[in-house]
Amino acid sequence: MNTRDRHGSSASADSATASPVLDIRGLRLRLPRTARPVLDGVDLTVAAGETVALVGESGSGKTLTSRSVLRLLPPGATAEGVVEVAGEDVLTMNAVRLRALRTGTAAMIFQDPRAAINPLRRIGDFLTESLRLNTGTPAEEAERRAGEMLVAVGLTPAALRRHPGQLSGGMLQRVMIAAALMGEPALLLADEATTALDVTTQAEVVALLGDLRDRFGTGLLFVTHDLGLAATISDRVYVMYAGRIVETGPADALFARPRHPYTAALLAATPRLDAPRGRLNAIDGQPPDLRAELRGCPFAPRCVHATALCTEEAPEDRVFTDGPGGPAHRVACHHSDRVREGADHG
Repeated sequence: MNTRDRHGSSASADSATASPVLDIRGLRLRLPRTARPVLDGVDLTVAAGETVALVGESGSGKTLTSRSVLRLLPPGATAEGVVEVAGEDVLTMNAVRLRALRTGTAAMIFQDPRAAINPLRRIGDFLTESLRLNTGTPAEEAERRAGEMLVAVGLTPAALRRHPGQLSGGMLQRVMIAAALMGEPALLLADEATTALDVTTQAEVVALLGDLRDRFGTGLLFVTHDLGLAATISDRVYVMYAGRIVETGPADALFARPRHPYTAALLAATPRLDAPRGRLNAIDGQPPDLRAELRGCPFAPRCVHATALCTEEAPEDRVFTDGPGGPAHRVACHHSDRVREGADHG
């Protein structure tokens, strides 16, 4: 039974009425020497106790979106729009409030734990440093808290006295999760947090994140290029292409009946045990160059459904529901009905 089978239905129902712990509205991010925004009008929400997946190819803007939540922006970047975490706009915070946000309200789990943890320092020093320096927590209390978080992620307090080189990659990723939980955050940002792990350890970490979400009521934004993983862990999914959200909806509905050609193409290119033998499907072409202006739909040059309208006019969001009273499913495509018909007959 997968993580969302155990947790997804109740979390989805609760998130329908809960106020978002993360609310991104109209986020535009520009970098020097680019002809267009790298993030172009991103809207995204995560409710308390909800897991939201952000998926897309490398270079689509997933990591920049997650890092914008903590205002970890590249040099020279300029941001517009609203990025609210627990009701406060990150983009307008002063340095003191931003430090408090990063210490307690929101935390990020990075992709490579060995690159994030100093190999010369003990795990206990790594876990307690932020709490001691930023909140003035006494050393004994900080160490007690670190021991509790290690137990929560399936390790023992004995790991506090070990160095990173004495732990496996899976154990180090659990340490990273424990570090993110030290400040009791309302929001966790997981940026490709399982990519460097083997399949078995990856499954363990995904299950752990689901359990911790339920235990602590934390909202989770899970950034990944792995659609199978997104289907396993998430309540809702946002699909990103060229810095724009092209489709979003409940995970079950979106993966079963994609309405955007890009989503359908990603799913068709996903390896499956029951797929016929032969070469995997691939999406022809390349994502658009940041040095070129975009006109019309950014996916049009790679899309099998594209028409002249697609190359001339950017599509507006269309809202669908799967049955009376069903959850909203949004897609930015001129020909979403045609894509849906193909999925229904596939």
